[in-house]
Amino acid sequence: MPFAHGAACPPSRPAAHRATGTMGEVPEASPQASLAVLSKVELRVSCKHLLDRDTLNKSDPCVLLLMQSQGQWMEVDRSEVIKSNLNPVFAKIFTVDYYFEEVQKLRFEVYDSHGHAGVGTHDDDFLGGMECTVGQIVAQKRVTKPLFLKYGKFAGKSTITVISEEISGNNGYVELAFRAKKLDDKDLFSKSDPFLEIYRIDDDRSEQLVYRTEVVKNNLSPIWEPFKVSLNSLCSCEEKRKLRCVVWDYDSRGKHDFIGEFFTTFEEMQKAMGENKVQWDCMNPKYKLKKRNYKNSGVVVLLDLKIHRVYSFLDYIMGGCQIHFTVAIDFTASNGDPRNSCSLHYINPYQPNEYLKALVAVGEICQDYDSDKKFSALGFGARIPPKYEVSHDFAINFNPDNDECEGIQGVVESYQSCLPKIQLYGPTNVAPIISKVARVAADEERTKEASQYFILLILTDGVVTDMADTREAIVRASYLPMSIIIVGVGNADFTDMQILDGDDGVLRSPKGEPVLRDIVQFVPFREFKNASPTALAKCVLAEVPKQVVEYYSYKAFPPRCPQTHDAPDANLSSPQ
Repeated sequence: MPFAHGAACPPSRPAAHRATGTMGEVPEASPQASLAVLSKVELRVSCKHLLDRDTLNKSDPCVLLLMQSQGQWMEVDRSEVIKSNLNPVFAKIFTVDYYFEEVQKLRFEVYDSHGHAGVGTHDDDFLGGMECTVGQIVAQKRVTKPLFLKYGKFAGKSTITVISEEISGNNGYVELAFRAKKLDDKDLFSKSDPFLEIYRIDDDRSEQLVYRTEVVKNNLSPIWEPFKVSLNSLCSCEEKRKLRCVVWDYDSRGKHDFIGEFFTTFEEMQKAMGENKVQWDCMNPKYKLKKRNYKNSGVVVLLDLKIHRVYSFLDYIMGGCQIHFTVAIDFTASNGDPRNSCSLHYINPYQPNEYLKALVAVGEICQDYDSDKKFSALGFGARIPPKYEVSHDFAINFNPDNDECEGIQGVVESYQSCLPKIQLYGPTNVAPIISKVARVAADEERTKEASQYFILLILTDGVVTDMADTREAIVRASYLPMSIIIVGVGNADFTDMQILDGDDGVLRSPKGEPVLRDIVQFVPFREFKNASPTALAKCVLAEVPKQVVEYYSYKAFPPRCPQTHDAPDANLSSPQ
């Protein structure tokens, strides 16, 4: 951003994290709703009539966005600093998750920044604040409110305006690279310091700032750094929407000199894809009227344009991606003798045990996304026939060539029939099963298609014994199309299991290598004992859609097209 030079903000405070599917929540939801993708909202901010805190120049404003989390205001993000401007339009776009069912309180704070000292904490630096909710901004789309100082005092006539736009599931982004040639020289003793602004012209003819480039000092033929903007921001995903592009000569006092402008559309910009380039005359309307031989105030060239589609979870599912479900059951001796009613594996003819409850709750959701309805069912920690040697990855149907069962009911039947045939033993090693599923997922990865994603549900009554190997296996699996759900059954202390769930920090292998993606979700079943099965499923599966999208986005695998299962075109007008 051009106005941050010499006025950088200090490092941000920790952002407010919102844990999806918080423990203890027991909301009712349909199976399909539990796999819904979050809505994301873009917020744009501008201010008018800010207080002037500086003696020689005007204030250098910066906006901080805070969100209330557990009663505390936590900084989420902050804008660039705009030098010497009491009516700033910030180029920074704030992105927040939107939850219809929650009241999400936001606070915008405007500060006068002081050079490298950044945003101050003194009252003299505070230009005003405003509180509202995400819901209010989304419902009204445009909110303008007065800024208040401490103790409810008005900050003069200062106002802040926040405009919201929802990011659609089929949104993508575009990467643009601009340069200019032979711009008009606006400076007396040196050359112009040009920067470029792009505005989207909305249906009501208002203009919305999309992007502001950096300033290139003392150069009439600048080459600006390539930048990325969402298609939603650039043109509301409408190729023919008009765009206004303005070139300015930067002034440190905020009085930038107008060099020229041109109008275009995203449709026209796309001619710059590949080896082609597109250029426009940069026109100053006043010069055009006054000067008979006026041609232009320079030329702006689009050197390159790259379109990157961003796909949603439903794009992949509707494109034919199958969710393959594997369950792994803990058969260690700590579960207790299955013949004893106190055992976690006790088969009560009138009520399913915790293993079965968790299995059915999660499995019934996943089976809707697997066309053959066949599920791999594995066991670990038991001595199995015929030699009664300990195994940590055996098929509970005792068919080593095909560990799949017909539907969830087939898994339940195999579980019940295997219990009398095995001897519960130990230890609680889960790395072998993670590695086994990972090998199948690795084969799928080599197809370079978004055709199959793997979910491994591990049901265990205690902390894993092979923690180092498990961490290593999870790090390896994070590079593959798979997610891991661990449900703790019984009343054991599962504190040490939280390390596997990346919510409290990045999981690392014993050698310090971090996971590529957070793919593990751990929950103790006891927190859902009195809730409906859908509450458990909603909690443990809430992260899966995001994990699927993250993986295929990282690999740059587009969804396959329905019926044909061919990869779709990457252009904006391809079928959604």
